[in-house]
Amino acid sequence: MKKTTRPNVLWVSFEDCSPRFGCYGDPVARTPNLDRLASEGGLWTKAFTTAPVCAPSRSAVITGMHPVTLGTHHMRTNSGPHHGGKGVPRYEAVVPHYVRCFPEYLRAAGYFCTNRSKTDYQFIPPITAWDLPGGHWRDRPDPDQPFFSVFNLDETHEMAGWEGSFFGDNDIRLDSIEVPPYFPDTPVVRESLARVYAAIEHCDRRLGDILAELDEDGLADSTAVFVWTDHGPLPRGKRWPYDSGIHSPLIVRWPEMIEPGTINDELVSTMDLGPTVLSICGTEVPRHLHGRPFVGPDAHGGRDYVFISRDRYDEMYDTVRASRDQRFKYIRHYDPARPYMMWNSFRNNHPIMQEMWRLYAAGELEGPPAQTMADKRPAEELYDTEADPHEIHNLAGDPAHREILERHRNALEQWQHEVGDLGMMPEEMMVAQMWPGGVQPTTDAPKFIVVGAEHHGTEASPEGGTFKGPAILQMQSSTQGASIAYTFEDDPLPDPPADLDAQFAAALGHNPRGGEPPRRLLYHEPLRLPVGETTIRAVAHRIGYRRSPESVATFIVE
Repeated sequence: MKKTTRPNVLWVSFEDCSPRFGCYGDPVARTPNLDRLASEGGLWTKAFTTAPVCAPSRSAVITGMHPVTLGTHHMRTNSGPHHGGKGVPRYEAVVPHYVRCFPEYLRAAGYFCTNRSKTDYQFIPPITAWDLPGGHWRDRPDPDQPFFSVFNLDETHEMAGWEGSFFGDNDIRLDSIEVPPYFPDTPVVRESLARVYAAIEHCDRRLGDILAELDEDGLADSTAVFVWTDHGPLPRGKRWPYDSGIHSPLIVRWPEMIEPGTINDELVSTMDLGPTVLSICGTEVPRHLHGRPFVGPDAHGGRDYVFISRDRYDEMYDTVRASRDQRFKYIRHYDPARPYMMWNSFRNNHPIMQEMWRLYAAGELEGPPAQTMADKRPAEELYDTEADPHEIHNLAGDPAHREILERHRNALEQWQHEVGDLGMMPEEMMVAQMWPGGVQPTTDAPKFIVVGAEHHGTEASPEGGTFKGPAILQMQSSTQGASIAYTFEDDPLPDPPADLDAQFAAALGHNPRGGEPPRRLLYHEPLRLPVGETTIRAVAHRIGYRRSPESVATFIVE
């Protein structure tokens, strides 16, 4: 097949969604658009997330790095376990200074990047991450400019299975649903699962609408389309490293590059999504990323292992690590004396969880459902996911599997050493390093430096000035790891809200000020100033830091 140069890329994420699709062999699901997309491209059977919960998983997707390396592994950073009291404060994760949201690399390469609209990365995305945070590929100023557009379909979120959800009135036949063996088979459980299927069908229709827009614009043949999720939706899935929590649907249609109807059984991490996009778009993949391309000329050919982390989720601290190869899953509990189901306020809203607590209190649970509610756990779990896809029969104590157990132990410990697992550090100590004294650091404002025949760039020009041309403008922030955004428009950028909650709300698409912020260009190379007068506004932003004040200067080139 011939190589496509600089394809457009479309991502559609189904939030909190296991692969309960027709194309994955689920007889209940009515997913014609997903099924058609898979038939026109490739379907991956063994794609897994880095964490079984939203924000840590998404932080890995947007950076191509493990959450435990970034310090984004606790869910959530903006609502600590001691909210309103002493202990860990609300914070943004300050990631290593060399880490970027990968769309910055695409923007520097000439791509128009949009995200409609969820971010949820454990940090507020810098203003440099997207051209338009809530935009559409149709918003690009040049119709010939290649694009990377993300659409997040959130109706499949965990709450879709709750009583009173939008999907309570549906025509899913309850007797057609296969109830996983770790749930009690009751009407409450079946009704919740039916709502999950209805939400998937709804989002399948939304996917169809997006693909129709692509067809209308004549872009289907030049666009690589990816469908994926951040984790699974159900108890014992979401927040847990079992396959029900980390198995992601992954479908890619890339005309002329992926044979229609391809089924791929290679082991893939959703952390590989960003590096894959960089690679197929002709942008060099930075070597510090943990993710590697799984499609295209640089495809890694399948991983030996994927690694998964579970840490603080809302009020609940629980350090668990897991590794999975093509067949076996290894889970290590760092505090096995704790019950499986510690208190989690949000999770306990789920009707399946409430049903299990009701039956547990009445002494009516037995078998795998009772095991799920056990008051302590083994230090290690090992499962043969081919023979035991629901991960019920723990083989960690089986002498016949001793060699496999040792191999996974060693692989997990080597991975933790290589990535610098910050989950081994108390969160309070980690945050003290990120926000010294509990105060969020602020990015230093950009400096303007003019270089030309008569100006050698030995001093900054904070207010601009008059210069003999030709003249080149450089911008630089003194904060290590800061990115810079700028505009020539006379449109000041409002300061971010002082309250961290409001900042996160704005980043999640709930901007109390209303409207989109003024668009800013990404500074990635010196600018040639035109003859005449030019006013430039610029801000700098390092991930986890407060955005800098705006620098404004006017330059006159004679």
